[in-house]
Amino acid sequence: MSELIPDVGYVSLNKFGEQLCGDHVEIVDGEDGSLVVVLADGLGSGVKASILSTLTAKIISTMMANGLSLADCVDTIAATLPVCSERQVAYSTFTILRFEGGKTAQIIQFDNPHVILLRDGHPYAYPQDMVEIDGKKIYQASLDLRENDTFVAFSDGALHASVGPVLDLTWDRWAIGQFLETMYDPHATAKTVSSILAGECKRLYGERPGDDTTVCTVRLRQRQTVSLMLGPSRDPDDEERMLTAFFAEPGKHIVSGGTTSALAARHLGRELDTTLPAYVDPEIPPTAKLEGVDLVTEGVVTLSRVVEYAVDYLGDNSRYSQWGYKKDGASLAARMLFEEATDVNLYIGRAVNPAHQAEGLPIGFDRKMQIADQLSDCLKRMGKTVRTYKF
Repeated sequence: MSELIPDVGYVSLNKFGEQLCGDHVEIVDGEDGSLVVVLADGLGSGVKASILSTLTAKIISTMMANGLSLADCVDTIAATLPVCSERQVAYSTFTILRFEGGKTAQIIQFDNPHVILLRDGHPYAYPQDMVEIDGKKIYQASLDLRENDTFVAFSDGALHASVGPVLDLTWDRWAIGQFLETMYDPHATAKTVSSILAGECKRLYGERPGDDTTVCTVRLRQRQTVSLMLGPSRDPDDEERMLTAFFAEPGKHIVSGGTTSALAARHLGRELDTTLPAYVDPEIPPTAKLEGVDLVTEGVVTLSRVVEYAVDYLGDNSRYSQWGYKKDGASLAARMLFEEATDVNLYIGRAVNPAHQAEGLPIGFDRKMQIADQLSDCLKRMGKTVRTYKF
């Protein structure tokens, strides 16, 4: 089996009435190729909790990514953070997930709800040990990874949702595990899993969270490459080189734009089928079919919508219901890029499209390049490996 890739996504809900969240998630790539994810929950709420959790997460993730021991991390946290005058403690609670080479995982937890691991879609009771460091009980677990293993960490605000207006007193860690099992989709991204659980917590709170609530998910998956081509090359002599390189990429292929699709069809020696049903979404132009290409879409209008979805995805992912199931070109492209891809290759042609130069048409060369740059930036922030080639 090839190396598994960690997909990380989190969602935070602020306590109702607070401008800042008292939870903080930090993600750091270690010097040894490991990935460290820390979810810290600062004491109380508001500014003080936000500062405590941010310091805790940044200190722990940086130290562990550089190979320092857990004992060193805990000692540093205790020595660095101020003491709470009410509770006489000097740190926030935390959960640490450390992944090494896509093969093994280490879970370290202090006073946060214990991480739920979904294996084959079912909650898995992983063995863990308790150690005491400076009088603090730390729970640790180490395990080998399997494809689609899904680690769900959350702050105690997720559990406190049980006493919200809905008053579901059965809502505990076991119930959360059952909820995640019921909602399990092996193709869902880590961000989508976090969004679903955070959304349920918000519902239980009656849309007014009584505590800061953060859900952070890590899903292990196989590497998948998706390549997207938008626009013909600026120099016609480069067209064949661009097309050859694009179709030589492994994985799936998206071709966007009418001229680009015609060039791809000519390169492949196949007919472009534009007889598909008309608009699935009245605002998104129809897709086409071309043998050898996984998705053929219109260009700038469709990818502008994909960028909108990407920006929202990086926030609270509230528009997931709009792109997660629909069959228009933007939704199909979003699912391939956000959910399927770990690696994305963007082939951007810099030719000026004469059809876009008509007076009053709000599509220009600058807009196309802006969309390409925005899409690249969003995909990188999602944790994708993105390579951009401009012709």
